[in-house]
Amino acid sequence: MSFLPLFLQAANAAGASGSAASSGAAAGAGIVTFLPFILIILIMYFLMIRPQNKKQKETQKMLDALKKGDKVITIGGIHGTVSNVKDDTVTVKVDDNCRIEFNRSAIASVVNPKSVVEMKGDKDKKDKDSKSDSSSEKTDVSEDKKDE
Repeated sequence: MSFLPLFLQAANAAGASGSAASSGAAAGAGIVTFLPFILIILIMYFLMIRPQNKKQKETQKMLDALKKGDKVITIGGIHGTVSNVKDDTVTVKVDDNCRIEFNRSAIASVVNPKSVVEMKGDKDKKDKDSKSDSSSEKTDVSEDKKDE
């Protein structure tokens, strides 16, 4: 789609009319013509570009914070523990006698064992709460039956 005819049409409308009011109306019509395109660009920025930049910054922070002893998962799915950190590379201990050197960018995520334990603890707590809620409901029902 070419925008050249739209510009030429707006220029001809502004140049052909001698009054300032009609040239202002033609300029306003040109802005209204491009308003949908501007809105689409803004929507794309807030729905696609901005979240991607935020995720990229978080990933870079994670890679910069790598240290010896961190449990990591690579983009290839290899699980291991960081045994050595250099400027551009990370050595991952996969087994007792197996160490693999990766680029920092090959690390997909850092596994935090504390968060896994906390999530399991929260899940167990929710299970206990739901069991106690269901038992209290049973006692409420039995009390209702006694009242009748």
